[in-house]
Amino acid sequence: MEEASNMHMADALVAPAVAGTMYVLSTGAAGVSVKKVREENDPKKIPVMGVMGAFVFATQMLNFTIPGTGSSGHLCGGMMLSAMLGPYAGFLTMIGVLLVQCLLFADGGLLALGCNIWNMAFYGCFVGAMLIWKPIMRKGASRIKIIVASILGCVLTLQMGAFSVSIETLLSGITELPFSVFVGTMQPIHLAIGLVEGLITAAVLVFVNEARPELLWGVGKSEDVKVNEGKLSFKGTIIAIAVAAAICGGAISLFASAFPDGLEWSMEQVAGTTELEADGGAYETAANIQETTSLLPDYAFKDSESPVGTSFSGIVGALVVVGVCVGASYAFRFFRKKDIAA
Repeated sequence: MEEASNMHMADALVAPAVAGTMYVLSTGAAGVSVKKVREENDPKKIPVMGVMGAFVFATQMLNFTIPGTGSSGHLCGGMMLSAMLGPYAGFLTMIGVLLVQCLLFADGGLLALGCNIWNMAFYGCFVGAMLIWKPIMRKGASRIKIIVASILGCVLTLQMGAFSVSIETLLSGITELPFSVFVGTMQPIHLAIGLVEGLITAAVLVFVNEARPELLWGVGKSEDVKVNEGKLSFKGTIIAIAVAAAICGGAISLFASAFPDGLEWSMEQVAGTTELEADGGAYETAANIQETTSLLPDYAFKDSESPVGTSFSGIVGALVVVGVCVGASYAFRFFRKKDIAA
């Protein structure tokens, strides 16, 4: 059975009609993003998409405790990705992460995948990047600007994502979670999670700005703005992020908080349980597909609680995300060349 995690919704929260609507909206945004990425035709983004996708996947395994609540949270990553790749490539990279989590690890429901893409990727990549990051960076980046943009962007977009979860649950009408109480529980806990995510995002982006500033998206160039040369090469920066992803997924993930995440905690506060069930053909079909594809359910070996399974999942998942993101990028370039030739 799929898990709910942070804002990864389980299928039992959404009705097929709502799930289908969110699939259409997310697919539409993905279609526009593919077109824009093909038009950009920037080969230097391909390795960045792969390594940043792996980094976000690995850091999403690191649940951190929210003090005094009995809850935990983890990075969403949309704001971080789009601050480096731009909204379109960032959005597609987030889809790669969420797709691998859903199919290989049963993290979030397959029926709810359209909702999860919208809630976790759309807001961070488009609202966070275009309405907050880009305007603040228009006249150049600085440490304080990066910190302010990261915290503002993560807090705002997590609030929007958490509210969307509540709205999608309300419109589905298949659970007994009272909307006002659910929303009143979801928003404050995700405010705390957003603050922590903002600080983590800021730390990563400050590192990138000092290591290779041209990797940041939307940073304007003007004569009165001094742009530092960067302390690392492009290759060195990519390797540093890849090593950090491997350490996070393979080692630090073993020490992740055991407390329920923001969504699970909210469900427990309101309904007293996270184990919601939904009956119907669409749910059974989605569950059967996930049962077949999830080789490492809940980031572990099947029927085993060995910590080796967690480390293995972190490394393998990160590598699969790299393969998906890089493979998709080369596919976009291949079809672009065919279109031009035609």
